[in-house]
Amino acid sequence: MQHQSRILDLRHALEAVIVGQTALLDRLVVGLLAGGHVLVEGLPGLAKTTAVKTLAAGLHAGFRRIQFTPDLLPGDLTGTDIYNPREGGFRFAEGPLFHEIILADEINRAPAKVQSALLEAMQEHQITVGGETRRLPPLFMVMATQNPLEQAGTYPLPEAQLDRFLLHVVLDYPTADEELEILRRDRSLHLLEGQAPVEAVLDVASALAAREEVRRVHLAPAVERYIVDLVRATRAPGQWRAEWAEAVEVGASPRAALALAHAASALAYLRGRDFVTPDDVREIAPDCLRHRIIPSLGARLQKLSRDALISGLLEAVPAP
Repeated sequence: MQHQSRILDLRHALEAVIVGQTALLDRLVVGLLAGGHVLVEGLPGLAKTTAVKTLAAGLHAGFRRIQFTPDLLPGDLTGTDIYNPREGGFRFAEGPLFHEIILADEINRAPAKVQSALLEAMQEHQITVGGETRRLPPLFMVMATQNPLEQAGTYPLPEAQLDRFLLHVVLDYPTADEELEILRRDRSLHLLEGQAPVEAVLDVASALAAREEVRRVHLAPAVERYIVDLVRATRAPGQWRAEWAEAVEVGASPRAALALAHAASALAYLRGRDFVTPDDVREIAPDCLRHRIIPSLGARLQKLSRDALISGLLEAVPAP
């Protein structure tokens, strides 16, 4: 665990800028360690974009922010072939996805055609344009923000794209004390205008090395079985709670089990351990599962949320 201290330095740097939102900061670092993508959902003004930009500033890596709008085109993300009349041929102009950290801001403001341009990049770490496939940087990860779907002018993300996100983090309002600290920090920042909010404390090589260490975190067979039981329970919740027999239309896929194992290993690493505990799985499970479950019409009519389903299953499925 040679690079663990560097990761903790990055985590502390985030905390020095962002007030509260401890779970969000942990999940952003977990996404970095697990090599997965993170979707952050919350109302405007909850520091979603600020947190992602701060993480990027703490890394000495290529960063691009893409503001998703209804008139965005797929080529605006991937790049396109441009004809050069002097050379009499086409030259490929790389789009912003060819950087290491991508902030897809308000990703649900663009229609599905643009959102789908991310699918190959997020899953295969490559982009195919004009019949030629180009690899993306090894560290490549997408951190997307979105406003709740019930707000006007938004488009639901396709299920295939949601499944590509390792984590789906939902934010709530800060506490009164945290909001007071936000106010005080904002006033003090005016005295430091022009200075970067956080200095880079981690380079790409260290981040990739930390990922390799996360892959060596021990996952006991009993914990593996617990992960599989949790994921399978989302497909047939009625086996655990009779009143939920018809509550789920589509449960989590095997990709959810992989995501849960990777995220729990990264969380254990962030906590300073080289092994995963059932508590790690329970803590990260809601963020790994909430975007992979489709409640039935009956559940929606009863206002039974995905989080309530996951919480109930975590109570019902016995941990080792």
